Amino acid sequence: MTVVAAQFAVCLGAFAVMAHLVAHLRNDLGLAASAVGLVLGTQVGLQCALLLPVGALTDLIGARRTGVIACVVRASGLGLLVVADDVGTLVLAAVVQAVGGALYNPAAQSLLAGVDSARRSRGFAAFVAAQHIATIAGPLAGLALLSLGRFSLVAGTAAVLWAVAGVLFLLLPEGVTAPVARGFRDIGASARTVLGNRAFLLFALTAVPTTLLANHIMTAVPLLGFASGAATVSFCLLAAVAAAVQPFVANGHRGERPWVLRVGLSCAAAAFFVLAPLDGTQTGALMLAAVLNGIANGLIQPTVFQRTALYAGPGRFGSYYGVLQSAAGVFAFAADLVVGRLFDLGPTGATVALTAVGASALAALLGTRVRDRPGTPRPLRGAQRIASAM
Repeated sequence: MTVVAAQFAVCLGAFAVMAHLVAHLRNDLGLAASAVGLVLGTQVGLQCALLLPVGALTDLIGARRTGVIACVVRASGLGLLVVADDVGTLVLAAVVQAVGGALYNPAAQSLLAGVDSARRSRGFAAFVAAQHIATIAGPLAGLALLSLGRFSLVAGTAAVLWAVAGVLFLLLPEGVTAPVARGFRDIGASARTVLGNRAFLLFALTAVPTTLLANHIMTAVPLLGFASGAATVSFCLLAAVAAAVQPFVANGHRGERPWVLRVGLSCAAAAFFVLAPLDGTQTGALMLAAVLNGIANGLIQPTVFQRTALYAGPGRFGSYYGVLQSAAGVFAFAADLVVGRLFDLGPTGATVALTAVGASALAALLGTRVRDRPGTPRPLRGAQRIASAM
């Protein structure tokens, strides 16, 4: 429950900022769409790229210590965002926030991956539900804070919430979060194990677009011209749908099944195909896209977590998670830069950009049907059955 509470606190702060950051950068600071893409892409891309070393580092120093450091660093980055009014400072704030986010994710998820399979399913369902409940409350809280003052009030409040989460990590008993790796040599052995598991790398390649698919709708909706009120309602609807899906995914170990991932990727593709032709006036179509993206997020996130935990086995989740999410982050960073440039070209460019994002979900969907070739090393234990079902 402590990890779930920390997740709620950090997500409340993160989504209060994220839901209104694009409008702040675009309207308050007057940045071009390409500059907005640079700031957002830097944070997402660097955060996920850092997961490659940070995931393994979590196995070395322990999840509790990593979580505390993560919250302090992310709060500092949000503090920078309070005073940032030029592209250089905004990029610096994005870098600091990226470091904190990179440290937080493997810390929190390593704790959940370390429990038995039945508790892991329920625990991660609560973890994801807390995230999406905060996703509903966060934009609304951000909107309320904006009515009281400037965007700096939103960013400052978010920094306080991350500091609260750091205190919650300190409350965790050290024995539960003890390091598994004994030294950097052990970390190197873990990395070699991950990179030698071709079945997992095949799955990781399939999952590369998932970070872009989860996050990009929050960038696309304001850039399409939708007002803050419509954008906030759509984000809340998306989060409510994603949270509502969690009991279904947690029951019967459905998160371990490839067909659940395929359904999620199909819904993600459909969501961006619906968004592609919009011009900021069709709120009905926007809500349909939000529902589809909510289903996609609700299915994809726990499925990727459960299958990664099965491949990783006990004590190595951070290393496996780091490899997968760093690849996803590099893809998201590159895509954000391209998409931002296409939006600057006008409505046709925006349509092409969002259609391409949807196409990446279809490409991943096709990738889930590729079987391991003869002679490829098989994943260990429980992961064998999920690889053979692909």
